[in-house]
Amino acid sequence: MLPLRLVMLGMLGMLPMLLTAPAQAPALEARVREAIAASGADVAVAYRTLDGRDALLLGADTVFHAASTMKIPVMIELFNQAGQRTLSLDDPLPIRNAFRSIVDGSPYTLSEGDDSDREIYAKVGGTMTLAQLSEAMITVSSNFATNLLIEKLGVDNVRRTVTRLGAEGMQVLRGVEDGKAFEKGLNNSTTARGLLTLLEKLAHGQAVSASADAAMIEMLKRQTFNDAIPAGVPAGVAVAHKTGNITRIHHDAAVVYGNRPYVLVVLVRGIEDKKQSAALIAAISRLIYEATASGR
Repeated sequence: MLPLRLVMLGMLGMLPMLLTAPAQAPALEARVREAIAASGADVAVAYRTLDGRDALLLGADTVFHAASTMKIPVMIELFNQAGQRTLSLDDPLPIRNAFRSIVDGSPYTLSEGDDSDREIYAKVGGTMTLAQLSEAMITVSSNFATNLLIEKLGVDNVRRTVTRLGAEGMQVLRGVEDGKAFEKGLNNSTTARGLLTLLEKLAHGQAVSASADAAMIEMLKRQTFNDAIPAGVPAGVAVAHKTGNITRIHHDAAVVYGNRPYVLVVLVRGIEDKKQSAALIAAISRLIYEATASGR
């Protein structure tokens, strides 16, 4: 056994670490809570470094309308089926604007004016590959591409994959713009923890396979809406992410590839002006990035 004097000296040498380490997370949490309180919005945050050393969970199990963040599990299921060779990403898919409500099977169509991508509407009557549709669904958040892919993949298969990955907080019930389902409250929903889980699986190459997950991460890096989480990190830092927006809802879920990569999910409900909600998410993103980089 070591002499008591040496043991005491060793403990004294560790004292600065013992005093400062527990204060790191509370200090960050206080700053994030202050930003949330000032916004007056309902906000959930889920953050964890990929090495698992640092984390912050605020309202992580609160349920929100998923908006377009539900496109992440749709993408994962597409690559899952491609990995199982039940389909190929190069397979062509007919482009038709005709879908069925999950309420009663009645038909509905998507409006070009309500979508963030109009190119696919010009291809009605033709075909696009599954890879092209996935790219449009993620990078420009095409609703049309999303509905076509969900119809092809099967919503039950998407749900099974979400369950397999342990992301029960994400619930995918249907495609987008199903008005009858919306009126009955049958909406896609998510929690910050659910999205955190999905992105951690992707970042660690555990969602489908190392190669498939790397391809999906690269696709998420090509997202064109970058006024939220990416706006809070320095230029040049790669961010693989997916946003989601509907009335008074604004989300962003990302893998941030700084010196210490991490997953950050910020879900916001209750802000009418998208610029304000984007600024709030960017502010939280900046706090997280600075704390991760500095170790505070």
